[in-house]
Amino acid sequence: MNRPEDSHLGRSVAYADQYDASLLYPMARLPKRQEIGVPATLPFMGADLWTAYELSWLNARGKPQVALAQITVPCETPNIVESKSLKLYLNSFSNTRFVDSAEVLASLRADLSEAAWRGSDQSGSVGIKLLNAEQFAQQSVQELDGLSLDRLDIACDLFHPAPELLSAALEEQPVSEVLTSQLLKSNCPVTGQPDWASLQISYSGPQIDQAGLLQYIVSFRNHNDFHEQCVERIYMDIWMRCKPTKLSVYARYTRRGGLDINPFRTSHPQPLPANRRTARQ
Repeated sequence: MNRPEDSHLGRSVAYADQYDASLLYPMARLPKRQEIGVPATLPFMGADLWTAYELSWLNARGKPQVALAQITVPCETPNIVESKSLKLYLNSFSNTRFVDSAEVLASLRADLSEAAWRGSDQSGSVGIKLLNAEQFAQQSVQELDGLSLDRLDIACDLFHPAPELLSAALEEQPVSEVLTSQLLKSNCPVTGQPDWASLQISYSGPQIDQAGLLQYIVSFRNHNDFHEQCVERIYMDIWMRCKPTKLSVYARYTRRGGLDINPFRTSHPQPLPANRRTARQ
């Protein structure tokens, strides 16, 4: 099993400029899921929505081409792909000639799908969409919809995940709410570098105490974990402590190394959110 500390994170690495799928470094989701009590039958569905802003290759005549890549990794995959390895892999396209963008797309889909499902007796596909330079002007910036928790004037003194801060009015009539915050911060578990995010929580069920929820979000400030693992921890803590009948948790993390990662977890079938960046991304 690949470990975060054995990856390229935090190390000086020479960048390959010729296509090399072996640079991808998958890591199993299972250990962290076991740590937070995720059962074998997942209590959520969803995906990790990636945007790669630094993708370039050469066409058949050697002229550089550029594109944005939107990558959708289903949460059912047994692995995540470590982000620096993905950056190194994408950079390996830079001096490689491809017939056309369709060949680039096919290579991305095949390589990322293999890495995401590696070691499993099942297989599946990772979603890939390429946006060429002519489509860049169509990309909009939009903040997450919902009532901002950040309006609350609260005291914060816990900076490691504190699920005991969560509570809900279990004896009162259920509600449906969409709540947001821009105060989520966690840290890379290998390098300690900060990861900043906006968070959206949609739920139906007993009304969640908003002050406690915001304090809980802030409590991740010194927590070390990957983006996907933080969102699943938030989902499980709210699900177990607040007893919603429906729940969705969506985080949009600011980009690092030309990549942003935006995990989405939901208790019920629904379309994935549009992969539309926020102002901080």
